[in-house]
Amino acid sequence: MIQRNLSLAAAAALALGAFMAPGAGHAQAGPTAGGPGSYLNAGGGVSLFESDYGKRYIGGGYVNVDLHPHWRFGLEAEGRWLRVHTDEGVTQSNYLIGPHVNIKEFGPMVVYGKFLVGGSRMVFPFNDGYGTFFTMVPGGGIDFRLGDRWTVRAPDFEYQLWQDFGSYGSLHPYGVSVGVTYRINGVDRYPKKDRPWRH
Repeated sequence: MIQRNLSLAAAAALALGAFMAPGAGHAQAGPTAGGPGSYLNAGGGVSLFESDYGKRYIGGGYVNVDLHPHWRFGLEAEGRWLRVHTDEGVTQSNYLIGPHVNIKEFGPMVVYGKFLVGGSRMVFPFNDGYGTFFTMVPGGGIDFRLGDRWTVRAPDFEYQLWQDFGSYGSLHPYGVSVGVTYRINGVDRYPKKDRPWRH
């Protein structure tokens, strides 16, 4: 069951990427002065999650990549490893991908939402085994742009739904992350004269 769910998630992610790829090439060909442009961000940071297993709070780090063929709509991939402040050796990790939507812009601040799917792994107390679970993750947060390349992501919130978690039914870890992202294609998304907060 778990393998089938992971295969379905991977197929959905590939289909979404194939659907969005032609738009990415077209968006990059147009001048950015005409409106929002495409961009690619990569970054990382730190996370604190309530594991929903023995009510443990565990921390760690994450990395993410955002591919946006259009300024508003894109695809986010994320990996997270929670290994800090563990109790009895319990750890969790996530490998997720899905749509990312920039909802509203307020000057340098952008409010976004996302819905990621993929797999999560948990090591049980005293290293007494581990499991891998299909995971769905609604979330969102705020990005603060510091210029044409750097962005502070604070906070990012996720509520995770781990399926088929044995006698528990499903697990619901949730938590917050803060971090930074770097825009790899450093082209101004808007004319600077229209964004006085840019330098």
